[in-house]
Formats: sequence, structure tokens, C-alpha cells
Amino acid sequence: MNTEKYREWLIIKGYSKNTTESNISMLQRFMQWLAKENIDIAATGYNDVIAFIQSCNQRGNERQTIQQYVVAIRHYYSHLIYEGDMSDNPASNIEIKGIKRRKLHDTLNSEELEQLYKSYPAELEAKKKSPPQQLNQLARRRTKVMLGLLIYQGIKVEELAELETTDLKLREGKIIIKGKRRTNERTMKLEGFQIIDLMDYINETRKALLQINQRETTKLFFSKDKGIHFSNVMHPLMKSLKQNSSKIKSIKQIRASVITNWLQQNNLRQVQYMAGHRYVSSTEAYQANNITELQDEIFKHHPIG
Repeated sequence: MNTEKYREWLIIKGYSKNTTESNISMLQRFMQWLAKENIDIAATGYNDVIAFIQSCNQRGNERQTIQQYVVAIRHYYSHLIYEGDMSDNPASNIEIKGIKRRKLHDTLNSEELEQLYKSYPAELEAKKKSPPQQLNQLARRRTKVMLGLLIYQGIKVEELAELETTDLKLREGKIIIKGKRRTNERTMKLEGFQIIDLMDYINETRKALLQINQRETTKLFFSKDKGIHFSNVMHPLMKSLKQNSSKIKSIKQIRASVITNWLQQNNLRQVQYMAGHRYVSSTEAYQANNITELQDEIFKHHPIG
């Protein structure tokens, strides 16, 4: 183990000196166990980590301590994946029974997200389509397009606000989401209906909104009048979503749901790219949303319970 390189990685990720040294100390115990069992660090698998957990239990370690070991191991393998030395994290799905685990959000499944999108009213009722309602109608069409990007591309609100018209590659059926301080740039595929809706938005809705609001901007989406606060755009969307579904709590909940669902269908590194996470450990955090109980193998072989 390159301790200095790993220590630097932990510090860059924002861990304190004490937390970093505690992590390294616990990891060294794991390394000593691997050496005793003649197991190569790069060849360590899920079953090896389970065997280490069993040994911890036999030594009389408490559940909280064992959980800290698992966290330290998970962090180290995330580091190895980041360095390109491994492709999978053998400790990514391991949690200790009896330890309260933080769940990021009450997530929605793919069907619920799709229904959320389909049920959003992009068109006003005929009786409400009087001339003063033109702006409201245009805003609804814009919001429907934005909601599609939130649900099908898992885009963050701050990324939504920074999108430029040039980020759309409609002929290719793709959209470029530029990196920010905490996210990487990625190119995401658009659904077929999104391409059609975005074409209509660019050619009609957006032009009308620019004219009504007397705006000149290269931003794909913008607030009303000459406002610079994107919350003016997001607040009506959030209000409408809560009215349509009692399960909706926040926009972040939607992104968490999208990433959680991605993890059920794609490998960790693929989802890391799709979510724009700089570190794979950020993606791993969403795996907690998939864990409702320990895997059967842990119940079978792990004596804690």
C-alpha cells in the first residue's frame, strides 16, 4: 500500500487529519490480515472481506468498530479504482446488521419517475387559454422540457441553469453537461421524445419567451423578465410536482432516485460517469438506497446479528 499517496487522496477529499490517520490505521489492520491469509490486495474479493469481518467478530470487536473497518476498506478500494488499479470495490455493498445506515432520500422507482414526467401538465386547459395566459403556457412547456432533463439525464439544478443552446447536439441525440467544481463533464443520450420537445422549445417556445421578456441570452433556460435567480424558474416546477405527488419532497430527491435506479442497471463506473461524480465514492453513497437488508450471504456467514 502506498500510504502517502492514499493519505493525500483522503485529504484532497476533505477528510480531517485525525479521520485520515484513523482510516489508515484501520486499513493497516486489514492489510496485516491479508498478509497472514496470503491474499493479494489487488485480488481481494467480496468473500475475503466477509472472512475478515468474521475474524473481527471472533476477536470481540463491536459492531460499530467492524463497520468502521468496512468503511476504511471501502474507501481504499475506491482509491484503487480511481487510480485505475481495480475495477470493482469488494466492500461496496457490505453493511453491518444493527448499525443505523443513512439513507440519502426516499427514492422513487423508474415507473414513478416516468409517471411524474407524463403527468406534468404542459398544456393549459382550453378555458384558461386567454391571451394573458400566453406566458404561463410557454413557461409550462419550458418546465416540461426541464423536468425531462432532471428525470432522464439526472441533471443537477445548477447544471440546468448553466446549459447553453450550443450544448444541445440534437442531430446526434445528445446533450453535453459541462463540469463544475464538484462534477465532471459528460455527454448524455436524449430520449426520442426529448429531441422532438427540445426542437420545439428551441424553435418556438424559447424564442417567444425571449421576445416577451425582452431578453438576449445564450442560456438554454432563463428566468422571467431580466431576473438572474434560477429559483424563479424552479419554484413553480417544485410546487406543481408536490401537488401531483405526495411523495415528492425536493429536486435533489429526483436526482437521488435517478442515480439509485441507474445503479440497478449499470455498473458503478458507468453510473459515476452518468452522474458526473468526480469520485466513485460519491456514487457508492447512493448504493445505500438499494440496501434494505444485508445480503443473504452476510446473514448466512456473518455471525453478528
